[in-house]
Amino acid sequence: MFTLSVKPRFGELDALGHINHGASVVWFELARNPIFEIFDPTKEVSRKTFSLILVHSDYDYVEQLFYKYDVEIKTWIKHIGNKSFTICHEAWQNGRLCIKCNVVLVHYDFTNEKSTPIPEDKKQLLAEHLI
Repeated sequence: MFTLSVKPRFGELDALGHINHGASVVWFELARNPIFEIFDPTKEVSRKTFSLILVHSDYDYVEQLFYKYDVEIKTWIKHIGNKSFTICHEAWQNGRLCIKCNVVLVHYDFTNEKSTPIPEDKKQLLAEHLI
């Protein structure tokens, strides 16, 4: 499991005084960086080095998040398939689960525009974070 602590920014507040739901989309993407680095350790992020494409995401907003408290993002792998895998995220604040998210990423060849099998060595690295 990966964890990340996020300090909400003032600009992420909405008119009702809680953190806008869109902030979590950015936070969860940031929390996926260690997983992205499994597939592109050089961090070049080019068509030749980066091989993931997001095909699905869903969010459950369970509790409100507030500006004055840090948010802990927990990230783990839920499922590893032949060409895709599922990532789970949770956002916690003051011991409360506030947001749950599932994301499906597909191993993808951007040059030929088609999905490809996840290499076995990458599957093994993902499996280290499988819950």
